[in-house]
Amino acid sequence: MPGFITFGRVLFAVIFIYTGATKLFGIPATADLIAAKVTIPTMLAPYAAQLEAAAKMPMPQILAIAAGAFEILAGVMIALNFLGRFFAALMIIFVGATIFYFHDFWNQTPPDNAKTLIDALKNLSIIGALFMIFGYGKGPKAPEQNAYGDI
Repeated sequence: MPGFITFGRVLFAVIFIYTGATKLFGIPATADLIAAKVTIPTMLAPYAAQLEAAAKMPMPQILAIAAGAFEILAGVMIALNFLGRFFAALMIIFVGATIFYFHDFWNQTPPDNAKTLIDALKNLSIIGALFMIFGYGKGPKAPEQNAYGDI
């Protein structure tokens, strides 16, 4: 059974590694999408301006690079089960934010919102799998033994 779980983790992580790589290979397109959907809160605007000045690039491009790199890192860590629970928890937040900002089907009228709704439901399923990884941790625990060596 543990072999199937490991194989499942690796297959599951492929989606994050692939989408992260696509973001990094298509930074301008990803940055344009981020610019269209995400606004920096006014409270964070001074810090964002400092980061833009330090990096010498606009915030959507910084966020595109950060999102792509994070998805690849989290996917690899989940696949290898190294800090898997930690990265699963971070990915729950990341995928939840993705649903909120990029798959806002509630702002569209049916049937035009069908694709966006399906994408949001797909991401909700991914969050469910991430909760399983978070809850399951390293894998099955060995049964406890009593003082006589019996299970």
